[in-house]
Amino acid sequence: MKIDCYLSEHCGSYHQLHENIGRALRELGMTADVRFRTVSYDEALTLGVKGSPTIRIDGRDIVEDGVPGIL
Repeated sequence: MKIDCYLSEHCGSYHQLHENIGRALRELGMTADVRFRTVSYDEALTLGVKGSPTIRIDGRDIVEDGVPGIL
C-alpha cells in the first residue's frame, strides 16, 4: 500500500498526521510506503490537492473517493 500525504507550506499538522498514520498502521497490523510532501499553491493546483492535508491511498483521495475501510 502507498500513502501519499500532501501538506501546504504553512500547514501545522505534519507531526500529528505522521503519528496518527503510524498508529493506525500498527493497530491494523499493516505496513505502507508513507510519503509526506509539502506543496506550494501552484503545485497543489497541478496535483489536484484541494486541502491540507490531503491523503491519498494508492492514488485515491480518502475524502473525495471514500476509500473503502477508511471512511
